[in-house]
Amino acid sequence: MSEEVLVNVTPQETRVALVENGVLQEVHIERMQARGIVGNVYKGKVVRILPGMQAAFVDIGLDRTAFLHATDIVCRRDDGHNAYPAVNIPHPPINEMLQDGQDVVVQVLKDPLGTKGARLTTQISIPARYLVYLPDQRHIGVSQRIEDPCDRERLRALVADIVGDQAPQEGFIIRTVADSATEEELRLDVAFLQKVWQRVQRRIQEVVAPGLVHEDIPLAMRTMRDLVRENVEKVRLDSRETYEKAVSFARELIPEAADRIEYYPGERPIFDLYSVEDEIERALDKKVALKSGGYLVIDQTEAMTTVDVNTGAYIGRRTLEETLYKTNLEAAQAIARQLRLRNIGGIIIIDFIDMEEPEHKRQVMRALEKALARDRIKTFVTEMSPLGLVEITRKRTRESLERVLCEPCPVCQGSGILKTPQTVCYEIFREILREARQYETDEYLVLASQVVVDLLLEDEATGLADLQEFIGKSIHLQVENTYHQEEYDVVLM
Repeated sequence: MSEEVLVNVTPQETRVALVENGVLQEVHIERMQARGIVGNVYKGKVVRILPGMQAAFVDIGLDRTAFLHATDIVCRRDDGHNAYPAVNIPHPPINEMLQDGQDVVVQVLKDPLGTKGARLTTQISIPARYLVYLPDQRHIGVSQRIEDPCDRERLRALVADIVGDQAPQEGFIIRTVADSATEEELRLDVAFLQKVWQRVQRRIQEVVAPGLVHEDIPLAMRTMRDLVRENVEKVRLDSRETYEKAVSFARELIPEAADRIEYYPGERPIFDLYSVEDEIERALDKKVALKSGGYLVIDQTEAMTTVDVNTGAYIGRRTLEETLYKTNLEAAQAIARQLRLRNIGGIIIIDFIDMEEPEHKRQVMRALEKALARDRIKTFVTEMSPLGLVEITRKRTRESLERVLCEPCPVCQGSGILKTPQTVCYEIFREILREARQYETDEYLVLASQVVVDLLLEDEATGLADLQEFIGKSIHLQVENTYHQEEYDVVLM
């Protein structure tokens, strides 16, 4: 499977598109005024401890205080080794580990999402190309995606030999891309990470809380570090300055990828090469068309995301069961792609069309799991329920594409529905009756949208006349073009 990475850079934002076989799979957006902070290290100050939640709020210098749970706090024993978190060792109460006003060095696990502050940990980790550095852990782990036991043991032994006894408190996690890495490449990664950590330690001593200690590299460079793998044929950037930085970064950390980086000087926008702009626009729609004629309906809410599968115009050629099976198979592939493309995280419920054949259900589940296996973000899939429901959890560390590019509608506040003009008319009638019982006035003025005023003058004209007769007052209507359909005012004259 061939991949290509497109990087669009403007002074306001950087956008990265990952394209597989000509089809957009992932979009990453970083705006200069709202850069993501996942991976940043801060020297924070504890401002409030919540014993009932076993958590603390920490000021790290952002608009909202960040959240630190007891399970994300690393404590040390008297011998200097880590005691928490560890298997079968319970965490002490939060107020025994932290005190109000205490300085604490933390790393951001999750960006602020919606009304929630950033999620923190005291377990610092610094990623490089092949390794993740754990300065406070005496452990060498291997990515679960490297499945071969021989490869896992070989890589673990190799890194242990490189580190040796020079730093007994250092720990590393071997990343998936290290599967084909040489000893020299791993050795360079170890040296690079140790230098970064030395710089971080100096900053910890210098910075006054709350303050930034270490900032993760910009999106374009993170792309080189995290997305450029063996099957990535090209990385195209449309900014000469960013291109030169990317080449320099690659020569230092990913020398084998330097020759695949290209500067794109074309007059045609780089995101038009594979219709990326059109795909991003479609990724904001709730409805996703399938080639067969079926479709998906994707609803994102605060609590979870639901995906409904429908046959639509697809009628199949044989039996109803075959039609449902084919639609679900196609939907499984499309859902996995949409989760990556839209960067949907948290709990996801998929409502597949009910099938009778157990083998068809197994095949659909296998297709879904296989498609999700290409996702870099960790996912967990449950078995299909008797109702055809499948629950997925996908790790969420940053906002979804929809939350980055859009905001709730100021009229419906994100509900997606509006009261009908008739409903608003009846609310106006009730408001006038309420006012008539409480206040004395000669007449009333109703300010409302054009569609509501038209309805009051036409279909509801009789009701309006009856109301005037009942209260013995005149009611005047005035169109306010700035009012939306649900908005109105009743003014006493």
